[in-house]
Amino acid sequence: MNKVAGLHHLAICTANMKEQIEFFTDKLGMELQALYWMHGVENTWHGFLRLNDESSIAFVCNPDIQNIPRVLGESHAGNPGANCAGGAMQHLALKVNDHVELLAMRDRLRSKGVPVMGPLEHGMCCSIYFAGPENLALELSYSLAPINQEAWIDPEVVALAGISEDELQRYKQPPSFADEGGQVPQPDVAHAPGPHMSNYPDGVYERVMQIPDEVMLNSVLSEPPVFILSAPLRQRTEH
Repeated sequence: MNKVAGLHHLAICTANMKEQIEFFTDKLGMELQALYWMHGVENTWHGFLRLNDESSIAFVCNPDIQNIPRVLGESHAGNPGANCAGGAMQHLALKVNDHVELLAMRDRLRSKGVPVMGPLEHGMCCSIYFAGPENLALELSYSLAPINQEAWIDPEVVALAGISEDELQRYKQPPSFADEGGQVPQPDVAHAPGPHMSNYPDGVYERVMQIPDEVMLNSVLSEPPVFILSAPLRQRTEH
């Protein structure tokens, strides 16, 4: 219990929604699942491309994004071996099932004019590397078995990262947490250690965090933009 179950969606900013949709559908075969006005965000679109029934790659687009410069070595790494700012996505690795599928995807990409590096055998996985629009650094990988902690946690790197033996054991096996059925109150934002969401106008974050949870739940329009009679209604269980 109380563990993250997987990736629901990874959201990436784009100045050109159509270009990203074209690339991920044509070059990678991912289906467009959703494209709509982003909930609660003015003048912004949200697009979802299907990985599987539970996971997507998403894009966020509004007119202001085209005025924000992409700076290699700062906002973007540009390739899977380069640097970018802390907290930024260095590269995105998507999963294929095996070596046959990896080579098939390499064929697909190269046949459409995308240069591809690899495969490269990493031991824990085997990968190919290529670029996406707007300087995205992308990878396709497969693994034959789950990653073995005992084999792949390097004591030298652990020491260089300043991780103690007690911390290492806790990171490998995080302690369980006894939830309270969703009844834990919001901490005092002014004194909570965080981290905190940022880049809001002055005072907005503090006001938003004071909105009662039951009010926040239904604060935006949640119906799909196109009415489908047979669409199942999502059921929530509130505590």
